[in-house]
Amino acid sequence: MAHLLGAEALHLEYPTRVVFDSVTLGIEEGDRIGIVGRNGDGKSSLLGMLAGIKEPNSGRVTVRGGTTIGVLSQADTLADDVTISEAVVGDTPEYEWAGDARVRDVIEGLLKDLPWDAEIGSLSGGQRRRVSLAKLLAGDWDVIALDEPTNHLDVEAITWLAGHLKRRWNANSGALMVVTHDRWFLDEICTETWEVHDRIVEPFEGGYAAYILQRVERDRMNATIEAKRQNLARKELAWLRRGAPARTAKPKFRIDAANELIADVPEIRDKVSLQSLAVSRLGKDVVDLLDVGVTYPRTDGGTREVLRDIEWRIAPGERTGILGVNGAGKSTLLGLIAGTVEPTVGRVKRGSTVIVKTLTQRLDELEDVRREPVRVVISRLRTSYTLGSGSKAQDLTPGQLLERLGFDSAQLSTPVKDLSGGQQRRLQLLLVLLDQPNVLILDEPTNDLDTDMLAAIEDLLDSWSGTLLVVSHDRYFLERVTDQQYAILDGHLRHLPGGVDEYLRLRQLQDAAPSKSQTATNTAKKSAGLDGAALRTAQKEISALERRIEKLTQQINKAKNALAEHDQSDYEGIADKMKAIADTQAEIEELELRWFELTEELD
Repeated sequence: MAHLLGAEALHLEYPTRVVFDSVTLGIEEGDRIGIVGRNGDGKSSLLGMLAGIKEPNSGRVTVRGGTTIGVLSQADTLADDVTISEAVVGDTPEYEWAGDARVRDVIEGLLKDLPWDAEIGSLSGGQRRRVSLAKLLAGDWDVIALDEPTNHLDVEAITWLAGHLKRRWNANSGALMVVTHDRWFLDEICTETWEVHDRIVEPFEGGYAAYILQRVERDRMNATIEAKRQNLARKELAWLRRGAPARTAKPKFRIDAANELIADVPEIRDKVSLQSLAVSRLGKDVVDLLDVGVTYPRTDGGTREVLRDIEWRIAPGERTGILGVNGAGKSTLLGLIAGTVEPTVGRVKRGSTVIVKTLTQRLDELEDVRREPVRVVISRLRTSYTLGSGSKAQDLTPGQLLERLGFDSAQLSTPVKDLSGGQQRRLQLLLVLLDQPNVLILDEPTNDLDTDMLAAIEDLLDSWSGTLLVVSHDRYFLERVTDQQYAILDGHLRHLPGGVDEYLRLRQLQDAAPSKSQTATNTAKKSAGLDGAALRTAQKEISALERRIEKLTQQINKAKNALAEHDQSDYEGIADKMKAIADTQAEIEELELRWFELTEELD
């Protein structure tokens, strides 16, 4: 494989600390590299130096001549006064970008729900992020560097992005570097994992699951690694091997070695004990949604039905993941359970002992204590917190809980407002847990957390005895902490025995439905202009035009590939091929014009 770029003796430091010290790396064609590590250890800095947007204090990055690098940073660089189309395809004529299968795929995968002519300034932060990603992916790059690309993407978009990156290049061409905490995404696309820690970058073969095994082996051989980190990694591996069958086949390591490592590791959750304790704390009745529907008023005076005919009896100890596209009604459903939303029809019945707490996407619980040190905040809380049940029950102080969530003694004296986003998120979870709820709702809990801290929170939740409801775009986290999944589809709540894979299949069928209904609508319009015979003739011609346009487009793509492989010194031959491409493009334009004329007649 050809060498694309390399880093030699990179050194990076800030006034208060050294981030990297003499790091040397190389990237070859065909590499798909995931970069993991604790928040603040330098993952984004490493990506920036390799991509050429950040200068090291010493050392150098060399790039093979002609290599193009596309970068998605966490910064928003889009101008407010340009439209989505201008941001993504610039001034490229429509017939050119519409004839590019990759560009069409990117637009369909990321922007299909956004108006093509909308100005960037009118979009939300998540929508702007999707436009930035689409702008990058619409380009032609030898190396793509992505910094947290799954932020603000739902499960469908993340699945699409993984598929796009897997088929974007041939197996031994192109290269990818990605910083992400999404462990499913890492496992799906990466063939190598770089762990950033202690001023170095340590490479591991394979995706996240393979990295976990190798890290466990490294930790077992290294007596100086903390026992807690080792146990968390081994527990994580146990779930990976005992989890979905598809996941166990991906890592490139010996299965017998993995089985030997986890032979003495118990199941991640003692479901029987946890459910028994949940029943004793909650009773048999938790929250029942009985024939519930929710309707909201619209600005035009009408109404919009968000949920309808919801029948759901939530059991004690149930651990459920909720899936659905943005706007499907997930937050409304959680609001019904928490009591912050009232149903328009039907009723919500709650058990007398139910205490519901929600970890929201906002940091509301921290607003009143922003200026206080963490130590002062936790001193006002309960003196102990019980995890687990029976012989496995543990009484932990708030300080011990903070330690399990990654806080050290120095951070206890830090004002809440000066904590990082991930630290504030962990403190928020602690405050919610110390209220001792028996129904816990987590709304996108993985934001701002690195993979190690996600594993620590999952470990904490494994011992939590109560009813757990989770909404998350992080597929790995959702499958890891819940035992079943539901989806909101067309306002209805549907159980997913096949989990996230079944949800994605149902969404594909749902997306395909409008085209069929539109065809039926067009057929029904025949009385408005064309008689039956003329209508059938027009529809046949439209179908023939679509087949011809698709065939010619494929011919152009093949001709462009042949042009790239043609002898570049044969000017006459290149000129002939370019003329043939232009002639075919002209024919497509004529066919498209006729297609528009016919569809207007039908409409």
